[in-house]
Amino acid sequence: MKYTQLGRTGLKVSRIVLGTMNFGPQTDEADSHHIMDAALDAGVNFFDTANAYGWGANKGRTEEIIGSWFARGGDRRDKTVLATKAYANMGPDGEPVWPNHDKLSALNIRRSVDASLARLGTDHIDLFQFHHVDRATPWDEIWQAVDVLVQQGKILYVGSSNHAGWHLARANETAARRGSLGLVSEQCLYNLAERRAEMEVIPAAREYGMGVIPWSPLHGGLLGGVLRKEQEGTGAARSTSGRSADSLANSTIRAQIQSYEDLVDAHGLAPGEVALAWLLSRPGVTGPIVGPRTADQLASALRAVELELSAELLAGLDEVFPGPGPSPEAFAW
Repeated sequence: MKYTQLGRTGLKVSRIVLGTMNFGPQTDEADSHHIMDAALDAGVNFFDTANAYGWGANKGRTEEIIGSWFARGGDRRDKTVLATKAYANMGPDGEPVWPNHDKLSALNIRRSVDASLARLGTDHIDLFQFHHVDRATPWDEIWQAVDVLVQQGKILYVGSSNHAGWHLARANETAARRGSLGLVSEQCLYNLAERRAEMEVIPAAREYGMGVIPWSPLHGGLLGGVLRKEQEGTGAARSTSGRSADSLANSTIRAQIQSYEDLVDAHGLAPGEVALAWLLSRPGVTGPIVGPRTADQLASALRAVELELSAELLAGLDEVFPGPGPSPEAFAW
């Protein structure tokens, strides 16, 4: 496994981030434990979750599964850089949200951290992330709450998720005025097929010394060899459902994905591994979040860390999935 610093911090994290969103809804507790053991054995030390994972009536279940894994001992907690998130309403779906039970008020930040600590069975969160922008809460209030939690030892670092570039600027400028460390990472939607983050989010993150943690690196399965699986009749049910199915119904997108798979095949490589390796080659990227449902899927993701993409292949990928170009020029010409 290869490691890097998380943004401007001294914290060393693996280039692959283990996403746990499937733990509970898709993968049972025993298999989730097996995947986490395999990840740790392979040197993956960066685990990402969120308080709402488990979804529906089972919100919080994923954190509980991670907590039961920590409880098995063997230095599991000490070896893990643990990242979780807060913002979502933790009440039952479809019911009105009780005031101050969601978003990023100082009250809900404190409540969310304490609840996550209890589910995770730990005394601190290494990276506490804001899962979404709270348009109603000023950053001074957010940082006041964070400063108290840092002083209490309950959280060490703070990151954002799904924030725009100007949100990152405002957050870090406010933190700097208060003498706080500020945001050290941004978790955003970024992959070969979705490169809008290159316009503002990634330039802002790099300017402020923040690590970029891409989620959905395979774009909902579209970059994982979906057409090949469709032809072979393997794994097609999940890959061609939801957002993937809607995208493949578009003839232009389908042709683009076919061109991608043909290009990767010509180089004798696996589409999913190339998509991850491409992200690992991008400036500012700490590591993509992979959400394996099985140990085999984890093994595939690990191979991407060692994969070096040729200049010819990188140029071909840019032809298939052209990015917006350098910022700020991309806005003007």
